Amino acid sequence: MKEDKADITVIAKSMSAGFYPISGILISDEIAGCVKKGEHGSTFGGNSLAMAIAKRSVELLYEEKMIENSAKMGAYLNEQVNGIQSYLIKDVRGRGLFQGVEFDHSAKVSANDLSTICLENGLLSKATHDYVLRLTPALVITKTQVDEGIEILSKSIKQLEQLNEERSK
Repeated sequence: MKEDKADITVIAKSMSAGFYPISGILISDEIAGCVKKGEHGSTFGGNSLAMAIAKRSVELLYEEKMIENSAKMGAYLNEQVNGIQSYLIKDVRGRGLFQGVEFDHSAKVSANDLSTICLENGLLSKATHDYVLRLTPALVITKTQVDEGIEILSKSIKQLEQLNEERSK
């Protein structure tokens, strides 16, 4: 499969692991060739501390093999979520550790309901729109931690099914 590459990618929070406000853009050679000296600028561009933090953050992505871990653990996470049996789950999709669980739109419950139940059970997640639960674990997550999260997610979905049945009466 051919991998699509973006012309421009905006990056921010991960550049400093939340330690310092940093953002940046990655651009293709084609786009970079269109930008001439003096045509771009930044309010805080050239901040030495920010640049040192961003540089080290990017180095750690490679040194700690976080990109490889994201691909490996993301595939495992996707496989495990797909293994959860529930009439409420319509689709599971994602790339790397960025996964979404879409629920049946005719259900009497929402992704926000599940996010709340997951939180009560010890798993942080994010409802996106009404029917998609977003799972975005850390790039350094381990198989054991994925398994713990799946156990909580499975338990939470069972509780969501019960809530759906109650609301359907």
